Amino acid sequence: MATAGTKRDSILSGALALFAERGFDATTVPMIAASAGVGAGTIYRYFENKEVLGNSLFQEYVGIFTETLQHEFPYQETVRNQFHHIFQSMIQFTLKEAHALYFIKTHSSAHFLNDVSHQCFQGLLDILKTFFDLGKEKKEIKELPSSALIAIVYGAFLELQRLVQIGEIEPETKLIEDVEESIWDAVRLHA
Repeated sequence: MATAGTKRDSILSGALALFAERGFDATTVPMIAASAGVGAGTIYRYFENKEVLGNSLFQEYVGIFTETLQHEFPYQETVRNQFHHIFQSMIQFTLKEAHALYFIKTHSSAHFLNDVSHQCFQGLLDILKTFFDLGKEKKEIKELPSSALIAIVYGAFLELQRLVQIGEIEPETKLIEDVEESIWDAVRLHA
């Protein structure tokens, strides 16, 4: 018999995959229940409604992503080494949860998000914004708005992950290194 924690985890996992693939609005509670292998009524034992489920999911994965970026962040190292840490953290996060990064990206301004979810996401953005702002101060990052720099890095990384997921490219070490260098080249200030 499945435990309460297992059922909750199954619900979150099923919802994450569906929200990432179909979007929040196109996903129904019965779809989530079927994906999780539970009855629709079971979902309501853990989450008041689909919006509460969506916020719980968003907050959980934004929190994990934020922790992954912050873990052993090399504050005293070069801007390039800090970028390497960010890029590798994105890979690490995505390897653990293939759908989470895309879910965060596509739902970061969703209508169902509450204030706590918005604050969590802002905390994540602040880490990246601080990195880019300090890099610009050191004259190592292009003088573009930090939001544009985040979009360049995040967008390129998401597309890379999509290509890996559909099997168009293999995430070999050399390719990952070359992609990281290319993305770094896109945001660094050229002398």
